Amino acid sequence: MTTTGTSLALGRGRRAGRMRTLSAPSVTRVVKTFGILALIALGVLIQRSGLVDQVLKYRGDILFLGRQHISLVAISGGLAIAVGVPLGLALSRPSMRRSSESIMQVLNIGSTIPTLAVIALAMSLLGIGVRPALFGLWAASLLPIVRNTYAGVLGVPAYFVEAATGMGMRPVQVLFGVEFPNALYVMFAGIRTALAVNVGTAPLAFLIGGGGLGELIFTGIDLNEPGMMLAGAIPTALLAVIVDFAVSAVAYWLVPRGVNPLR
Repeated sequence: MTTTGTSLALGRGRRAGRMRTLSAPSVTRVVKTFGILALIALGVLIQRSGLVDQVLKYRGDILFLGRQHISLVAISGGLAIAVGVPLGLALSRPSMRRSSESIMQVLNIGSTIPTLAVIALAMSLLGIGVRPALFGLWAASLLPIVRNTYAGVLGVPAYFVEAATGMGMRPVQVLFGVEFPNALYVMFAGIRTALAVNVGTAPLAFLIGGGGLGELIFTGIDLNEPGMMLAGAIPTALLAVIVDFAVSAVAYWLVPRGVNPLR
């Protein structure tokens, strides 16, 4: 009787374990199915409300202003990367580490002060148009790139540097042959953050004559036109997602296999 009861208990335990094992994937499928159905229902509701037609009415403006928006993001983001990465590498050098935090706090002004205020200050110096908009977006994007480059280099294990130095590598060779490749994953995280912030902040350029999708957003708000407002807001959101995905894809292939945890 004892043996039989023990085997029945073990059988029930195995069945319960199988049920627990099978329950997790089934719950995931249910959640995915529910999410897909919710998206379909939302799409049907949006289509019936006529909102899609209201947004597509401005497709010509979306294409024209979207090119301006992409140009603002590409130029200001490219300048931020071109300045931020070398600056972060320079601050990570032993001779600069004492003053690195002080310099970082100066750069933090671009993120602490609201971007609209930075753009307004730039407008007082550079006038109205694209130049102050580029300066404001560049200042808002600089800190994440510098901070992550600096932190990524400092996060490289010390024994990597010691081994490279012991092999006779010079400091420049150690920086670009050991520290830089091992810091790439953290650096790309800062670049992704900076560009996502840049895309979302670029609509403010319209307020000082810089163009971009902000023209549709702010004009739609002023005229109480939801279709016009969404015609600027939806492409801006999609552009942020596309930029983030593109940078993550570049990071996936550029970051060395031993450094990138996703490979």
